[in-house]
Amino acid sequence: MKLYRFLSEDDTSAFCHKVTAALNKGWALHGAPTYAFDAARGVMRCGQAVVKDAHGEYTPATKLGDQ
Repeated sequence: MKLYRFLSEDDTSAFCHKVTAALNKGWALHGAPTYAFDAARGVMRCGQAVVKDAHGEYTPATKLGDQ
């Protein structure tokens, strides 16, 4: 099965660590990162899509973060 996740976080090192952790679990970057201003909170936010091929069959109960 092909899995997809969208990772997001405030523009801090926490975002880089989140993406790095996913890459080290076998996820691959998918497309360009995004960057947007969260006016309600007054902070910049980052986002990155990641994909991964995994064994098994996808169901809505699949825990993507555990893959």
